[in-house]
Amino acid sequence: MPLPPAAERTQQHTRTVTCKGFKRQDGLWDIEGHLTDIKSGSIAIRERNNGIVEAGEPIHDLSIRITIDLELNIVDAVASMDYTPFRICPSIADTYTQLIGIQIAPGFTKKCKELFSGVNGCTHLLELLGPVATTAFQATHQEREARDNWSEGENRPHTLNTCHTFDTRGDVVRKYWPHFAEQEAQIKTDSA
Repeated sequence: MPLPPAAERTQQHTRTVTCKGFKRQDGLWDIEGHLTDIKSGSIAIRERNNGIVEAGEPIHDLSIRITIDLELNIVDAVASMDYTPFRICPSIADTYTQLIGIQIAPGFTKKCKELFSGVNGCTHLLELLGPVATTAFQATHQEREARDNWSEGENRPHTLNTCHTFDTRGDVVRKYWPHFAEQEAQIKTDSA
């Protein structure tokens, strides 16, 4: 269902976030995130183009690529900052190599905030890491599912209880993963 009609308005800004996942020939995966911020009108930014950024020209044009294995361990990371409001901004890009050795797993967001919040990173690249991590799960999902045999095997799908659809007490889990579905009596006993 689409959003309801909006009030009369004039567009001022567009942020675009695009993430892509690629399976490499060597068995690793590249996950790339790209963020742009573009104003609908010209604005003053002192360190750019004689102090003006024209309408349609990016204020931010930032990218990050992580390389992961199938266990979602980050084995390489690189960031680039092609358009920024200040000349100093790109000097922080190399700090994102600190992602190497981290696994995308519970606690990943907290670890990224510890490493890159405040003066230790770029707000926009930090924000981009969330969608990049989600894209890593999405890009590798089918291969991990086939490897771990979630539909028939004993390995528990990582998606269980991550949202209302995958509630182990709900219809979707009962239908597709009945061996992981919780029974009503078991739920009442557990909550007592």
